[in-house]
Amino acid sequence: MTPRSRAGGARAAVHVSSGHRLGASHPRQEGPVDLRLVPPALAAWVTAALMLDAPPRWAVATVAACVALAGALLVTWTAGIGVGPAPPVGAPGGSPGGRRGWSPRGRGAGRRYARGRLSVAATLLCAAASAGSAALHGADLHRGPIPALASEFAEVEAELEVTSDPRRVRPRVASAHAMPPTVVLDADVVRVTEADGTVAVTRTPVLVVVRGEASGPARPPYLPGGRGAGVRAPGDRPAGAGRPGDPWLTLLPSTRLRAQGRLAPPLPEGDRAAAVFRVSGERPPRVVGAPSGAQRLAGELRGGLREATEGLPADARALLPGLVVGDTSRVPTELEQAFKDTDLTHLLAVSGANLTIVLVLLIGPPGTAQRVERRGLAPKMGIPLRTTALLGGLLTLGFVIVCRPDPSVLRAAACGLIALLAITTGRRRSLIPALAAAVLLLVLYDPWLARRYGFLLSVLATGALLTLAPRWSAALRRRGMPPRCADALAAAAAAQAVCAPVVAVLVARVSLVAVPCNLLAEFAVAPATVLGFAALASAPVAMPVAEALAWGASWPTEWIAEIARTGAALPGSGIDWPGGWHGGLLLALAAVVLVLAGRGLARRPWLAGACALLLLLAIVQPPPLTRVIAGWPPPGWRMVMCDVGQGDATVLAAGEDTGVVVDAGPDPVAADRCLRSLGITRVPLVLLTHFHADHVAGLPGVLRGREVGVIQTTGFQEPPEQAEFVREQAAAERVPVTRAVAGERRRAGPLDWQVLWPPAGPAPPPEGPNDASVTLLVRTAGVSLLLLGDLEPPGQRALLRSPAAASLASVDVLKVAHHGSAHQDPELLRRAAPRLALISCGADNSYGHPAPVTVAALRAGGAQVLRTDVDGSVAVVTSGARASPRLEAATRPPP
Repeated sequence: MTPRSRAGGARAAVHVSSGHRLGASHPRQEGPVDLRLVPPALAAWVTAALMLDAPPRWAVATVAACVALAGALLVTWTAGIGVGPAPPVGAPGGSPGGRRGWSPRGRGAGRRYARGRLSVAATLLCAAASAGSAALHGADLHRGPIPALASEFAEVEAELEVTSDPRRVRPRVASAHAMPPTVVLDADVVRVTEADGTVAVTRTPVLVVVRGEASGPARPPYLPGGRGAGVRAPGDRPAGAGRPGDPWLTLLPSTRLRAQGRLAPPLPEGDRAAAVFRVSGERPPRVVGAPSGAQRLAGELRGGLREATEGLPADARALLPGLVVGDTSRVPTELEQAFKDTDLTHLLAVSGANLTIVLVLLIGPPGTAQRVERRGLAPKMGIPLRTTALLGGLLTLGFVIVCRPDPSVLRAAACGLIALLAITTGRRRSLIPALAAAVLLLVLYDPWLARRYGFLLSVLATGALLTLAPRWSAALRRRGMPPRCADALAAAAAAQAVCAPVVAVLVARVSLVAVPCNLLAEFAVAPATVLGFAALASAPVAMPVAEALAWGASWPTEWIAEIARTGAALPGSGIDWPGGWHGGLLLALAAVVLVLAGRGLARRPWLAGACALLLLLAIVQPPPLTRVIAGWPPPGWRMVMCDVGQGDATVLAAGEDTGVVVDAGPDPVAADRCLRSLGITRVPLVLLTHFHADHVAGLPGVLRGREVGVIQTTGFQEPPEQAEFVREQAAAERVPVTRAVAGERRRAGPLDWQVLWPPAGPAPPPEGPNDASVTLLVRTAGVSLLLLGDLEPPGQRALLRSPAAASLASVDVLKVAHHGSAHQDPELLRRAAPRLALISCGADNSYGHPAPVTVAALRAGGAQVLRTDVDGSVAVVTSGARASPRLEAATRPPP
């Protein structure tokens, strides 16, 4: 009996003795993993990445060299496969078996050597094809008149064919204002008319930038934190560039239009575009060619899903289209950043997971398609396996149509087809070759994918799920973990282990909550996606049904949003890490060490549990524990100036777990994290000194999950968009809004404060919103604190002339106005004569805050100066008798 037959008999015995109708395992046995397509795919990938911007002669030389070497190997391969059977016994050859030295082992080695040459030849041919494709795609950026016109910043009229969905640029908070709304889209210039009337026909890819009017400050792009159905998103304003109703946002791919604008050289990150075409948003696009039928159908379906989600709570309305078809146009910046901090961004992009969920619902889990008990809707409806596979293919085609046939969508469809192959064949062995084939074909089709980090992350994650996750899941099952929990944990850990080094290259930060957040979100992704696709399909024919399905999908969707926000707000949610490829390689090495160490910990449950508990404490950082270990918050703290970047956020201690918040900073996540680190759960008062974005945009983070009594603001409602944003946030959380008036005095626990500015009356301050800043004089535990907001010199001088001037003398702590800018009134600084001066500003800010002259003047007056960009969060601490307290400052270095 041969070894193969003995092994087959042993497997059959195990199968029969199991007592199960299907045996101990599926009767179809898998062989070793087939890796033959992996080298060609990698060769094509690397070659495309190198050849996209290489000189043409290099590309030609690469193609010629690869083809010549492949041809030589193929010639020798044909000789290698000519090894014939052994000569008959007694034939000439000097041995009983025929030819001298012939043996079956020698013949097998020769054939393996020949197959190796064939594999190398195939790899070289794939590299040659990839080099040729990359050279042709790269040549598109230099062909025609567009590059030369862009170098001259020429004004032209262009006929464009849209090649992507228009998308709004996320506005950045820049001190008081946000960037004007902007729409960007990819397009091909098919005809260009220069200023002198010269017309040229071409096909050159460009990035179209449609700028809106910068007539005034834009409101901060934040939504309420989960409740408040129907609250309008900040930024939903009348039509204009980048605003809902803007005709630029309604354009569909394949639409042809004419526009006038200025060409400019491409952006550094826009390597796929030959130029940037800047268009004014004041003029609507002139459409000269309708989109294709497939794109119109896709637009109607996507629009129907958006309409079906109109009545949902804010988070569900924003996230559900992103989870289903990758439409993130409504996702606010605050929530998008939370998804980035928790490594949940893949849920907002079109990926193979979306398609896999729908295919599994139709066909059943992988590996069961060939069994009698195969699951899914198709077998329950009596649909044969081949018909089921055909329906899966049609679903994939519909997925591509709805989500746009962009390269990223095609990549997602290819990954989804991998799962379809596993479902229909029940063979895990075919998955790695399928992934390699998908990579090879997609890189040949679109070489620019070779340089896309999203493509790299997708391939790495899929490869980890196919190789590492099954082994890790089996190891966890052997140690007693339930199968479903083992599969989920292994999948999340494997994907994180291989993708984290690439993410570190991009953001120079490592998330410590990525695995638990992905595990918790995984339970909600499937129902949200299935119900979302059902709403998408039913919207064109039955909108009430679609709305009901969308309402059902809103529950798991809000759960995902809550996970992202909670994980991002944890004090130890992430750690800084060196950026660039050296940082990525260092993290990859650290991941390998952790995996090896984890294998040893798995054999020691108590030690593994202790390590898990330590990691949990490092992430959550409960205030009692951090107070003991890290000394934060320090005992006896009276005031904390939070490190929130370029903005202001101050907390005044008002009792156990209670604090008065003065300003909220520009970032909701940073504001929430600071309050969590202080253990603040009750906020009797939120006082917003004025309505500039760097003071109010973080308000959702303050309101989130806390009992808030009242919001108090200045009476000067400028900028109006941000004043309305504050009112909407307050209405969503049912918090009253009042106006602070000079002379008002209030108490909260040990705090006693008086409003010094602005005076009552309708007259606006002389120099705009900064001089309308609410100014407070706070007394607590025997010390006085003067909080100036962003008062400018005109407002400071007016304050010195007001009835409150007598109370300004010799304060203990001064919150320096306007982030320590040079615009300070010297007389006010001399009158205040603080012992401690605090400046809130962002590291490396573009405004030069704080000004050296201001810092020097404060130090000359005897003040100790602390600043958040250098010292991090700053706490004011008192000790000793109330009549003569000792004043100290404690700092928490920035992360």
